[in-house]
Amino acid sequence: MDEVFKALADPSRRLLLDSLNARNGQTLRELCAGLEMARQSVSKHLAVLEQAGLVTAVWRGREKLHYLNPAPINEISQRWITRYDRSRVEALADLKQALEGELRMDAAARPEFVYTTYIRTTPEQLWRALTEPAFTRRYWRGMAFASDWKPGSRVTVTRTDGSIADDPEQVVLESDPYRRLAYTWFDNTGGCHGGSEPEQRSKVTFDLEDLGDRVKLTVVHDGFQPGSKVLESISGGWPVVLSELKTLLESGEAVG
Repeated sequence: MDEVFKALADPSRRLLLDSLNARNGQTLRELCAGLEMARQSVSKHLAVLEQAGLVTAVWRGREKLHYLNPAPINEISQRWITRYDRSRVEALADLKQALEGELRMDAAARPEFVYTTYIRTTPEQLWRALTEPAFTRRYWRGMAFASDWKPGSRVTVTRTDGSIADDPEQVVLESDPYRRLAYTWFDNTGGCHGGSEPEQRSKVTFDLEDLGDRVKLTVVHDGFQPGSKVLESISGGWPVVLSELKTLLESGEAVG
């Protein structure tokens, strides 16, 4: 966490994070214009933030888009902030919101979320955690994901109440074991979010990068329709899921 605290110590880098918190998925040019900072300075600060895991960059065509990554801040929150008494937590609410945030963004322009975390595990073990029901049930708070994980195959999700989400649109889109997995998102407004009509399926992609002693996991969630309620709901969900996945894998517990 030393790199995270070092990155946050600089006021210019905090301004960059504030800018991404206000509107996620900005290019270098947009960040420079919005903050009236020199391009070279912004590039250097972004490099430090990326190294600390606070910013994740994703290429879309020729554009490099930058996203605030809340996972490291969520770890700090769990390790220290939640140990204070309630009054102190409330006193730190503004700080927590600014850093951990809701990742507000222009959904019409770039409707996607990007999260990155580093896990002390192997690509093989992380792949198991993403694809085996015995694993997913433990960090998805009782929900089990099942499929043969071949492109075009259905993905079924057994919810905590025992109901099963299984329909023709809920399928595997990409599957490259130990490297990349993508599928249409199981959730919809007609089911879990109280909407009258189900939303079009969004897409979640997991990219795994083996760094030797750990694995870099990047989760991209996009493909939302305008005004999506699912888009609103996932901003607080993914950081918790990734944190619990990381804890499970790094605890060394075996799945029977």
